[in-house]
Amino acid sequence: MSEPSVTSRQSLRKSLRQARRALSADAQQRAAQALQQQLSEYLPSHTKQLAGYLASDGEISLLPTLSWCHQRGILTSLPVIHPFTGKHLLFQHFSHDTAMTRNRFNIEEPALDSTAIIELTAHDCLLMPLVGFDAKGNRLGMGGGFYDRTLAPLQQLRDGTPRPLLIGVAHDCQQVPVLPIEPWDIPLDVIITPTQCIEL
Repeated sequence: MSEPSVTSRQSLRKSLRQARRALSADAQQRAAQALQQQLSEYLPSHTKQLAGYLASDGEISLLPTLSWCHQRGILTSLPVIHPFTGKHLLFQHFSHDTAMTRNRFNIEEPALDSTAIIELTAHDCLLMPLVGFDAKGNRLGMGGGFYDRTLAPLQQLRDGTPRPLLIGVAHDCQQVPVLPIEPWDIPLDVIITPTQCIEL
C-alpha cells in the first residue's frame, strides 16, 4: 500500500468516525430503527442464521435488527476475537441470555464458548459495520483487518458452494464520493443504510 493511500485512508477514517460519534442519541436510535426496517425488507426469506455485531464508537446499532431476528426465529451470532491468532474473528451464537465479556478493545462480545461457535459458511447473512463507503461499494473499516482476514477464505469457494451474503451497514453520513481500495479488501454484496440499499 502506497504512502498516499495510507494517509488518505487514515484521514478519512478519523473524520468519518468523528461524524458518526457526533450523532445524538436520538439520531442514533432513529437510524437503528430505520436500518432494521431496511434490512427486514432486504434479507432473503430463507434466512435462518445471521451474524451481526454490537455497536461501539458511534457505529449504527443492530439491536432492533437482532431483536427482530429473535422474534422470527432467526438465529444470530456475534464476532469474537480469535483466542489463538488474535487477528481473526470467530462467530458465536448470541441470544438474550448469552454471557458477555469485553475484549481488548473494550468492545462487548460473547464469553468464549467453543460449543457455541458457528461456522462462517453456516450463516445466510453477515452484517459488517463500516467506517466509510462509496456508491461503488468500496468500503473502509477500522483498519485492523479482522473482517478481511476472516472472510478471505470465502474468496476461494467454488461456484455453487454456500456462502453468506455479505452486507455492509452504516449511517448515511459515512458515505464519501470515492474511497481508495486495496487488493485485500473483501468485496461486499450490498451496502444498506437507513435510507438506501446499494446492491453491488
